[in-house]
Amino acid sequence: MKIVFLGTGGSWPSPERNVSAIAVKRGSEVLLFDCGEGTQRQLMKSTVSFMQVKKIFITHFHGDHFLGLPGLIQSMSLNDRKQELEIYGPEGCSELILTIMNLGYYNPSYPVQMTDVAPGDILEFEEYTVNVGEASHNIPAVIYALEEKLRPGKFNKPRALEMGIPEGKYFSQLQAGKTVEHKGKTFTPDMVLGPPRPGRKLVYTGDTKPCDAITELAKDCDVLIHDSTSALDLEEKANFYGHSSSRQAAEAAKEANAVKLFLTHISPRYDDTVQLELDAKTVFENSQVAEDFLEYDVKYKE
Repeated sequence: MKIVFLGTGGSWPSPERNVSAIAVKRGSEVLLFDCGEGTQRQLMKSTVSFMQVKKIFITHFHGDHFLGLPGLIQSMSLNDRKQELEIYGPEGCSELILTIMNLGYYNPSYPVQMTDVAPGDILEFEEYTVNVGEASHNIPAVIYALEEKLRPGKFNKPRALEMGIPEGKYFSQLQAGKTVEHKGKTFTPDMVLGPPRPGRKLVYTGDTKPCDAITELAKDCDVLIHDSTSALDLEEKANFYGHSSSRQAAEAAKEANAVKLFLTHISPRYDDTVQLELDAKTVFENSQVAEDFLEYDVKYKE
Protein backbone atom coordinates (compact mmCIF):
# COMPACT_ATOMS: atom_id res chain seq x y z
CA MET A 1 0.00 0.00 0.00
CA LYS A 2 1.52 3.29 -1.09
CA ILE A 3 0.13 6.75 -0.30
CA VAL A 4 0.86 9.54 -2.78
CA PHE A 5 -0.10 13.03 -1.62
CA LEU A 6 -1.34 14.96 -4.66
CA GLY A 7 -2.75 18.00 -2.89
CA THR A 8 -2.06 19.01 0.70
CA GLY A 9 -3.33 22.58 0.83
CA GLY A 10 -6.62 23.96 2.05
CA SER A 11 -9.26 26.24 0.53
CA TRP A 12 -7.42 27.30 -2.65
CA PRO A 13 -4.25 26.32 -4.52
CA SER A 14 -0.96 28.01 -3.72
CA PRO A 15 2.40 27.92 -5.52
CA GLU A 16 3.55 25.30 -3.00
CA ARG A 17 0.41 23.19 -2.56
CA ASN A 18 -2.52 22.06 -4.62
CA VAL A 19 -5.87 21.46 -2.93
CA SER A 20 -7.01 18.17 -1.42
CA ALA A 21 -6.36 14.86 -3.18
CA ILE A 22 -4.67 11.70 -1.92
CA ALA A 23 -3.97 8.60 -4.01
CA VAL A 24 -3.63 5.16 -2.42
CA LYS A 25 -2.08 2.53 -4.65
CA ARG A 26 -2.70 -1.16 -3.95
CA GLY A 27 -1.25 -3.36 -6.66
CA SER A 28 -2.67 -2.20 -9.98
CA GLU A 29 -5.58 -0.38 -8.35
CA VAL A 30 -5.57 3.28 -7.33
CA LEU A 31 -8.07 4.73 -4.86
CA LEU A 32 -8.46 8.50 -4.82
CA PHE A 33 -9.60 10.32 -1.70
CA ASP A 34 -10.96 13.75 -2.65
CA CYS A 35 -10.34 15.37 -6.00
CA GLY A 36 -9.79 19.10 -5.73
CA GLU A 37 -9.19 21.45 -8.64
CA GLY A 38 -6.12 20.46 -10.70
CA THR A 39 -5.92 16.89 -9.40
CA GLN A 40 -5.55 15.38 -12.86
CA ARG A 41 -2.44 17.44 -13.51
CA GLN A 42 -1.04 16.46 -10.14
CA LEU A 43 -1.63 12.83 -11.09
CA MET A 44 0.20 13.33 -14.37
CA LYS A 45 3.18 14.81 -12.53
CA SER A 46 3.19 11.97 -9.99
CA THR A 47 4.19 8.30 -10.18
CA VAL A 48 0.51 7.30 -10.32
CA SER A 49 -1.40 6.75 -13.58
CA PHE A 50 -4.73 8.58 -13.62
CA MET A 51 -6.09 5.77 -15.79
CA GLN A 52 -5.56 3.31 -12.89
CA VAL A 53 -7.94 5.21 -10.62
CA LYS A 54 -10.80 2.80 -9.99
CA LYS A 55 -12.61 4.36 -7.04
CA ILE A 56 -12.95 7.96 -5.86
CA PHE A 57 -14.12 8.82 -2.34
CA ILE A 58 -15.26 12.42 -1.80
CA THR A 59 -15.49 13.65 1.80
CA HIS A 60 -17.74 16.68 1.16
CA PHE A 61 -18.75 19.18 -1.48
CA HIS A 62 -16.63 22.22 -0.83
CA GLY A 63 -14.91 23.09 -4.10
CA ASP A 64 -11.38 22.34 -2.95
CA HIS A 65 -12.39 18.70 -2.49
CA PHE A 66 -14.36 17.88 -5.66
CA LEU A 67 -13.86 20.45 -8.43
CA GLY A 68 -11.20 18.28 -10.08
CA LEU A 69 -13.81 15.67 -11.02
CA PRO A 70 -15.13 17.17 -14.30
CA GLY A 71 -11.72 17.38 -15.95
CA LEU A 72 -10.56 14.01 -14.66
CA ILE A 73 -13.71 12.23 -15.85
CA GLN A 74 -13.37 13.79 -19.29
CA SER A 75 -9.63 13.10 -19.62
CA MET A 76 -10.23 9.44 -18.81
CA SER A 77 -12.76 9.35 -21.64
CA LEU A 78 -10.43 11.11 -24.07
CA ASN A 79 -7.85 8.43 -23.30
CA ASP A 80 -10.38 5.74 -24.29
CA ARG A 81 -11.06 4.36 -20.84
CA LYS A 82 -13.40 1.36 -20.79
CA GLN A 83 -13.18 0.29 -17.13
CA GLU A 84 -15.98 1.39 -14.84
CA LEU A 85 -15.25 4.29 -12.47
CA GLU A 86 -16.84 4.20 -9.00
CA ILE A 87 -17.46 7.47 -7.16
CA TYR A 88 -18.60 7.62 -3.53
CA GLY A 89 -19.61 10.64 -1.50
CA PRO A 90 -22.07 11.97 1.07
CA GLU A 91 -25.76 12.53 0.36
CA GLY A 92 -26.22 14.30 -2.95
CA CYS A 93 -23.17 12.66 -4.57
CA SER A 94 -25.14 10.85 -7.29
CA GLU A 95 -27.04 13.97 -8.28
CA LEU A 96 -23.89 16.08 -8.34
CA ILE A 97 -21.95 13.61 -10.51
CA LEU A 98 -24.85 13.41 -12.96
CA THR A 99 -24.76 17.20 -13.21
CA ILE A 100 -20.99 17.14 -13.77
CA MET A 101 -21.35 14.56 -16.53
CA ASN A 102 -23.83 16.79 -18.33
CA LEU A 103 -21.51 19.80 -18.38
CA GLY A 104 -20.34 20.57 -21.91
CA TYR A 105 -20.56 18.36 -24.98
CA TYR A 106 -19.08 14.99 -24.21
CA ASN A 107 -20.18 11.52 -23.21
CA PRO A 108 -17.89 9.29 -21.16
CA SER A 109 -16.60 6.23 -23.00
CA TYR A 110 -17.00 4.15 -19.84
CA PRO A 111 -19.63 3.54 -17.14
CA VAL A 112 -19.61 5.70 -14.02
CA GLN A 113 -21.20 4.24 -10.88
CA MET A 114 -22.30 6.80 -8.28
CA THR A 115 -23.04 5.88 -4.67
CA ASP A 116 -24.25 8.09 -1.83
CA VAL A 117 -22.78 7.08 1.54
CA ALA A 118 -23.72 7.95 5.11
CA PRO A 119 -21.95 7.70 8.47
CA GLY A 120 -22.06 4.12 9.69
CA ASP A 121 -21.89 2.60 6.21
CA ILE A 122 -19.37 -0.18 5.60
CA LEU A 123 -18.38 -0.55 1.94
CA GLU A 124 -17.30 -4.13 1.27
CA PHE A 125 -14.74 -4.87 -1.43
CA GLU A 126 -12.84 -8.06 -2.19
CA GLU A 127 -9.65 -7.30 -0.27
CA TYR A 128 -10.64 -4.43 2.01
CA THR A 129 -13.48 -2.45 3.53
CA VAL A 130 -14.05 1.29 3.66
CA ASN A 131 -15.86 2.42 6.81
CA VAL A 132 -17.65 5.77 6.77
CA GLY A 133 -17.78 8.09 9.77
CA GLU A 134 -19.29 11.51 10.39
CA ALA A 135 -16.90 14.46 10.33
CA SER A 136 -17.58 17.65 12.29
CA HIS A 137 -17.49 20.31 9.59
CA ASN A 138 -19.78 23.21 8.73
CA ILE A 139 -21.50 21.23 5.96
CA PRO A 140 -22.26 17.48 5.78
CA ALA A 141 -18.92 15.68 5.54
CA VAL A 142 -17.58 12.18 6.11
CA ILE A 143 -14.41 10.43 7.25
CA TYR A 144 -13.11 7.32 5.48
CA ALA A 145 -11.26 4.37 7.04
CA LEU A 146 -9.66 1.96 4.57
CA GLU A 147 -8.95 -1.37 6.25
CA GLU A 148 -7.49 -4.43 4.58
CA LYS A 149 -9.03 -7.78 5.44
CA LEU A 150 -7.18 -10.35 7.52
CA ARG A 151 -4.16 -11.98 5.93
CA PRO A 152 -3.34 -15.68 6.27
CA GLY A 153 -1.15 -16.60 9.21
CA LYS A 154 2.58 -17.25 8.85
CA PHE A 155 3.45 -20.45 7.00
CA ASN A 156 5.23 -23.03 9.16
CA LYS A 157 7.65 -24.58 6.69
CA PRO A 158 9.37 -26.97 9.12
CA ARG A 159 5.98 -28.27 10.20
CA ALA A 160 4.89 -28.76 6.57
CA LEU A 161 8.05 -30.69 5.71
CA GLU A 162 7.70 -32.78 8.85
CA MET A 163 4.19 -33.74 7.73
CA GLY A 164 5.54 -34.87 4.35
CA ILE A 165 4.25 -32.02 2.24
CA PRO A 166 6.68 -31.35 -0.63
CA GLU A 167 7.78 -27.80 -1.43
CA GLY A 168 6.41 -26.04 -4.48
CA LYS A 169 2.80 -25.81 -5.56
CA TYR A 170 1.48 -27.45 -2.38
CA PHE A 171 3.07 -24.78 -0.22
CA SER A 172 1.60 -22.04 -2.41
CA GLN A 173 -1.88 -23.54 -2.38
CA LEU A 174 -1.89 -23.97 1.39
CA GLN A 175 -0.69 -20.39 1.85
CA ALA A 176 -3.59 -19.29 -0.37
CA GLY A 177 -6.02 -21.04 1.95
CA LYS A 178 -6.65 -24.10 -0.20
CA THR A 179 -6.83 -27.75 0.92
CA VAL A 180 -4.41 -30.09 -0.89
CA GLU A 181 -3.99 -33.85 -1.27
CA HIS A 182 -0.68 -35.69 -1.56
CA LYS A 183 -0.12 -39.47 -1.56
CA GLY A 184 -3.61 -40.12 -0.33
CA LYS A 185 -3.40 -37.66 2.55
CA THR A 186 -5.40 -34.44 2.90
CA PHE A 187 -3.77 -31.32 4.28
CA THR A 188 -5.74 -28.23 5.30
CA PRO A 189 -4.31 -24.70 5.72
CA ASP A 190 -4.88 -24.67 9.50
CA MET A 191 -2.34 -27.50 9.82
CA VAL A 192 0.55 -25.30 8.66
CA LEU A 193 -0.62 -21.69 9.07
CA GLY A 194 -0.51 -19.58 12.20
CA PRO A 195 -3.39 -17.34 13.31
CA PRO A 196 -4.69 -14.76 10.78
CA ARG A 197 -2.80 -11.47 10.76
CA PRO A 198 -4.30 -7.99 10.41
CA GLY A 199 -3.95 -6.01 7.21
CA ARG A 200 -3.12 -2.32 7.07
CA LYS A 201 -5.45 0.49 8.09
CA LEU A 202 -5.51 4.06 6.82
CA VAL A 203 -7.87 6.83 7.96
CA TYR A 204 -8.52 10.12 6.14
CA THR A 205 -10.55 12.76 7.93
CA GLY A 206 -11.19 15.27 5.17
CA ASP A 207 -12.18 18.61 6.75
CA THR A 208 -13.18 18.41 10.40
CA LYS A 209 -12.71 19.84 13.82
CA PRO A 210 -12.00 17.33 16.60
CA CYS A 211 -14.72 14.72 17.09
CA ASP A 212 -15.18 11.26 18.62
CA ALA A 213 -15.73 9.61 15.23
CA ILE A 214 -12.08 10.14 14.33
CA THR A 215 -10.63 8.29 17.29
CA GLU A 216 -13.22 5.52 16.94
CA LEU A 217 -12.47 4.92 13.26
CA ALA A 218 -8.73 5.45 13.62
CA LYS A 219 -8.20 3.06 16.54
CA ASP A 220 -4.85 1.27 16.10
CA CYS A 221 -4.51 2.55 12.51
CA ASP A 222 -1.22 2.47 10.65
CA VAL A 223 -1.71 5.94 9.16
CA LEU A 224 -3.97 8.84 10.13
CA ILE A 225 -4.23 11.67 7.61
CA HIS A 226 -5.81 14.54 9.51
CA ASP A 227 -7.05 18.06 8.81
CA SER A 228 -4.36 20.39 10.21
CA THR A 229 -5.42 23.74 8.85
CA SER A 230 -3.72 25.91 11.48
CA ALA A 231 -1.04 26.15 14.11
CA LEU A 232 -1.90 26.30 17.80
CA ASP A 233 -2.25 30.10 17.92
CA LEU A 234 -5.17 30.03 15.44
CA GLU A 235 -6.82 26.90 16.81
CA GLU A 236 -10.02 28.64 17.93
CA LYS A 237 -10.48 30.24 14.52
CA ALA A 238 -9.86 26.93 12.75
CA ASN A 239 -12.46 25.21 14.93
CA PHE A 240 -15.00 27.95 14.21
CA TYR A 241 -14.77 27.13 10.50
CA GLY A 242 -14.93 23.37 11.06
CA HIS A 243 -11.20 22.62 10.94
CA SER A 244 -8.49 21.37 13.30
CA SER A 245 -5.10 22.61 14.39
CA SER A 246 -2.06 20.41 14.01
CA ARG A 247 -1.97 19.99 17.80
CA GLN A 248 -5.54 18.66 17.78
CA ALA A 249 -4.66 16.27 14.97
CA ALA A 250 -1.81 14.95 17.11
CA GLU A 251 -4.14 14.50 20.06
CA ALA A 252 -6.45 12.39 17.86
CA ALA A 253 -3.50 10.28 16.69
CA LYS A 254 -2.32 9.73 20.24
CA GLU A 255 -5.77 8.81 21.53
CA ALA A 256 -6.34 6.43 18.61
CA ASN A 257 -2.94 4.74 19.11
CA ALA A 258 -2.02 5.47 15.49
CA VAL A 259 1.42 4.55 14.17
CA LYS A 260 1.94 7.56 11.87
CA LEU A 261 0.23 10.96 11.53
CA PHE A 262 0.28 13.10 8.40
CA LEU A 263 -0.83 16.71 8.68
CA THR A 264 -2.70 17.98 5.63
CA HIS A 265 -5.16 20.65 4.43
CA ILE A 266 -2.56 23.28 5.34
CA SER A 267 -3.85 26.86 5.16
CA PRO A 268 -2.30 28.98 2.35
CA ARG A 269 -1.20 31.43 5.07
CA TYR A 270 1.68 29.06 5.95
CA ASP A 271 4.74 29.34 3.72
CA ASP A 272 6.69 27.77 6.56
CA THR A 273 5.14 24.76 8.31
CA VAL A 274 7.79 24.30 11.00
CA GLN A 275 5.46 25.52 13.77
CA LEU A 276 2.60 23.25 12.68
CA GLU A 277 4.85 20.20 12.83
CA LEU A 278 6.38 21.30 16.13
CA ASP A 279 2.91 21.77 17.70
CA ALA A 280 2.02 18.24 16.63
CA LYS A 281 5.28 16.55 17.63
CA THR A 282 4.98 17.97 21.14
CA VAL A 283 1.91 15.72 21.52
CA PHE A 284 2.62 12.87 19.09
CA GLU A 285 6.22 12.39 18.02
CA ASN A 286 5.57 10.48 14.79
CA SER A 287 3.87 13.46 13.11
CA GLN A 288 4.79 14.87 9.71
CA VAL A 289 3.51 17.70 7.53
CA ALA A 290 2.58 16.18 4.17
CA GLU A 291 3.93 17.87 1.05
CA ASP A 292 2.62 17.55 -2.50
CA PHE A 293 4.07 14.44 -4.20
CA LEU A 294 5.30 12.94 -0.93
CA GLU A 295 5.11 9.14 -1.13
CA TYR A 296 4.80 6.82 1.84
CA ASP A 297 4.81 3.02 1.87
CA VAL A 298 2.49 1.67 4.55
CA LYS A 299 4.20 -1.31 6.16
CA TYR A 300 2.59 -4.17 8.00
CA LYS A 301 2.94 -3.92 11.77
CA GLU A 302 4.69 -7.30 11.86
